[in-house]
Amino acid sequence: MSVSAPSREAGLCEDRQPRRKRDPTATRTALLRAAGELFAERGFDQTTVREVAARAEVNQALLFRYFGSKQELFAEVLSHNSEALLRSGPAAELPRRILESVLSEHTRSGAEHTLVALLRSLSDERAATLLRDELGGSYSERLASLTDAPDAELRADLVLAWFFGVGMMRSVLRKSPLAEASPEVIVDYLMRAVPLLLERNAPADDE
Repeated sequence: MSVSAPSREAGLCEDRQPRRKRDPTATRTALLRAAGELFAERGFDQTTVREVAARAEVNQALLFRYFGSKQELFAEVLSHNSEALLRSGPAAELPRRILESVLSEHTRSGAEHTLVALLRSLSDERAATLLRDELGGSYSERLASLTDAPDAELRADLVLAWFFGVGMMRSVLRKSPLAEASPEVIVDYLMRAVPLLLERNAPADDE
């Protein structure tokens, strides 16, 4: 029994239907989100590109197409999420935002994931270089702009060292009682002292 011409044509048209185009922007966003979550949970060294691709529900080859390597992906996550945090509010409130992000290890927001990823990746030499560049190029620079002291960069580094030291003891080392303390209490204590480091137009003396 022969197939009629219309039926054959319908079958050919069906076979030639173009595949749905992949959305590159959506794919990149999914990979960045998945990588941010995994880097925060496990750190740089313990996260594999296979796991990132699986969580993003995309082919592993696309990760290499868009980012080239795990190091480049990590750098992109840091840069992308750092800018989101740095620009998410007034400059004067940046120290509080950074500290709250360091303490918010269980939050699903990309901005928070960046800082937890920093803490969990310090032992990897490749990641440490990226972290140092990101801290120096983004966080320190913005914090230093909040004070007109001649040693503004040093003061900014001291604030970051304090915040990340607290984060390391709390989130990575799980030191008690800091690990169990309320984030609100920790923020309240530390933010009382931060203005002393990032003061502006401080008088020469107290008279």
